[in-house]
Amino acid sequence: MSPLPDEEEPRPHPPHGDHGRPPTRADHWSNFKKSPFLPASVLVLILAAAAALFAASYTYSMANPTPHHIPTGVTGQYEQARGKQFLGAMEKALDAQLDLKPYDSREAARTAIDEQRIYAVLDVRDGGARVDLDVSGASGYSVAQVFTEAGPAVSEATGIPVKVKDVRPLQSGDPRGLTIFYISLAAVIIGFVGAIQLSVHARGLNPAERIAFTVAYALLGGFAVAAVADWLLGAVDLPFVESWLILALTMFTCGMVFTMFNTFFHRWAMIPTWGLLVLLGNPASGGAVAPPLLPTVIGRVGQWLPPGASVNAQHTAVYFQGDQHAFPFLVLAGWSLVSCGLFWFWRHRHPGGRGTRPLHAAV
Repeated sequence: MSPLPDEEEPRPHPPHGDHGRPPTRADHWSNFKKSPFLPASVLVLILAAAAALFAASYTYSMANPTPHHIPTGVTGQYEQARGKQFLGAMEKALDAQLDLKPYDSREAARTAIDEQRIYAVLDVRDGGARVDLDVSGASGYSVAQVFTEAGPAVSEATGIPVKVKDVRPLQSGDPRGLTIFYISLAAVIIGFVGAIQLSVHARGLNPAERIAFTVAYALLGGFAVAAVADWLLGAVDLPFVESWLILALTMFTCGMVFTMFNTFFHRWAMIPTWGLLVLLGNPASGGAVAPPLLPTVIGRVGQWLPPGASVNAQHTAVYFQGDQHAFPFLVLAGWSLVSCGLFWFWRHRHPGGRGTRPLHAAV
């Protein structure tokens, strides 16, 4: 049977897609943005940049520590010709400027060492006929080392005998003074990693519960770190309760720093956390290299960040008991309060919680 004259031939079904047209470049980009490939590609670039910055930060700060301005006590006849000659030769040997602080007696200068106001004492005796050089390994192994190495060289160059003595040596299990840096580093890393894990595995925690569990893992983690370093390994003899609480405060602070950043940056919160605490904070802390041997700006900034405050508080607790300062605790407390306050005030933006998550929060 033939079709009617006005009857059209049936048309084939158009191909699948948007009316059969080939996808445009804009379509490809739109699909790419909605796929997991976009964040994966961004992460590839971020991780490559982070690796380069990590290497640059630690290499710049610690690979070749160089003295800059070293607070140094002077006593005796340092203003006489031979004394000035020795001091000038010492600065030349150190390739640094000595920030000289005069004291009436050697005992007063040693008190300044205990209070961590100076790193060494040059006691010029007998009109410059001899010099006693007191260093403090506990104040900073790297600074004590450069003084100890420079002393004999300056003695040979000037003909002035030098006697070097470490008046505040490090503990035998911690000959380079790095144990405090390592346990503080552990507290920093586990502090914010713990907060990350709470966000992943305990996403439903409400704000008060999140803070409470951060306190819990900080207290338990700080105890574990102190127990391993002191009781198990015997690397350093800690004033246990004080060291434990410093580690716990460090963990809590770093955990809340991540939580604060997570409130504003969601899945990208790791970037500012890593930058603040690891790329800048740890190399600038003065734990591996004493502040006078760090680049000047980095050494000063580091004392205001959680890793530097933790190292300072722990260092004083272990080696200068009775001369603890409030400053590092105020720094840690300040970061904790600011982080908790911002998280609490803008808690509606945090991507966690139960039943109160806003529509704009990141999934």
